[in-house]
Amino acid sequence: MAGGEAKKKSDLGVRAASAVVMVAIAGTALWLGGWAFLAFALVLGLAVAWEWWRLVQAFEPRFLARLLWLLAGLIYVGSACWLIAILGSVRDETGGWARLLLFGILGGVIFTDIGAYFAGRTFGGPKIAPAISPSKTWSGLVGGMVGATLALFGLFKLALALSGTHTADGATILAEPIELVGNSLKIAVLVGPPLAIVAQAGDFLESWMKRRAGVKDSGKLIPGHGGLFDRLDGLLAVSFVSVLVMLLFVANL
Repeated sequence: MAGGEAKKKSDLGVRAASAVVMVAIAGTALWLGGWAFLAFALVLGLAVAWEWWRLVQAFEPRFLARLLWLLAGLIYVGSACWLIAILGSVRDETGGWARLLLFGILGGVIFTDIGAYFAGRTFGGPKIAPAISPSKTWSGLVGGMVGATLALFGLFKLALALSGTHTADGATILAEPIELVGNSLKIAVLVGPPLAIVAQAGDFLESWMKRRAGVKDSGKLIPGHGGLFDRLDGLLAVSFVSVLVMLLFVANL
């Protein structure tokens, strides 16, 4: 028992250190913006696509099916990383709104995980799909919805308070407080729950692929955390669906 406790503490330290490094790298890339962030997003996309391909190789022996999986992965991962790259690198007059959308996606996904974790641990209850992800509960999903909604509401309120101010690089945070941001509670309630559901669906997709491949993690790149796909599954799903929503909106103009 003592050995198990020591190992958990050791793993926790490694996970915490890895998380700090990841946040520092991502934060630096976002602060630099421009080509630096584009390069960062490209590296992320290539790394996740490689992990996707390795999982496919492990569970799919048929050549044609592998190619179809590869194509699906390139579209899924590529479009998600394209959106993240564009939103994080914009520095013109639309940069404030691009960052608002990016932070909305990031904050929504992060607080989905936080809300789902604490609600699941606190309330427990029936599992959503125990054969795919035994730890995911319906109470956790509700907690994730609440977390995402609160994150978006807080972000919109902060954006409205900072409207018209400038960042260190001269980019305008928001050109002016318009109704979209001013109506923050309604937007948060409408967007938060679906965002949380999509993020959880991305988690289930990756868990299903790992179970089929017979592996615990998608890779070993991040000590204590596994692969990048393990850490970005929800973000990829939300970004991918965001691209689809944008394309649908443009098509209906």
